Amino acid sequence: MTMTRRHRFRAAEKYLAMADDFLEVGFYQDAIDYYRKSIKSFPTAEAYTSLGWVYVHIGDFDQAIEFCKVAITLDPEFGNPYGEIGACLVEMGQSDEAAYYLRRAILARNTDDAHLAYYNLGRVWESRQNFSRAIHEYSKALEIDPAFEPARQAYYRLVRMLN
Repeated sequence: MTMTRRHRFRAAEKYLAMADDFLEVGFYQDAIDYYRKSIKSFPTAEAYTSLGWVYVHIGDFDQAIEFCKVAITLDPEFGNPYGEIGACLVEMGQSDEAAYYLRRAILARNTDDAHLAYYNLGRVWESRQNFSRAIHEYSKALEIDPAFEPARQAYYRLVRMLN
């Protein structure tokens, strides 16, 4: 990495960290501004995915999906944008397309949030009334993150319903 490129990368990392902090406290416009600064300095799949995540928070699923698709072009092995797209599509009631993206998130080499992809895949199966497959996906989410409460609640709700 040349010095200029290294400098741009470091600036992008700083902007990304600041944006993450703004997102954490709910300052969405500030988060958007700093994710954009990060991308302008040095575009990364992580920054585009995080920018998409802000748009999820403000309810603009279409924009979130577009940013996550850019992230995928930058790093097709980064699973998080696939998972974000899948989660958006679940919320939009597009379960067939959601399942495709959620499976891609699970199979990606670099996925931070596989438990979320399994959970959302469980939601897809539950919406199709395939409760045994939904339970299986929820249990996979809990294998990865036993403290993930939404998966735990969904799992036990379906187990109780089927007994």
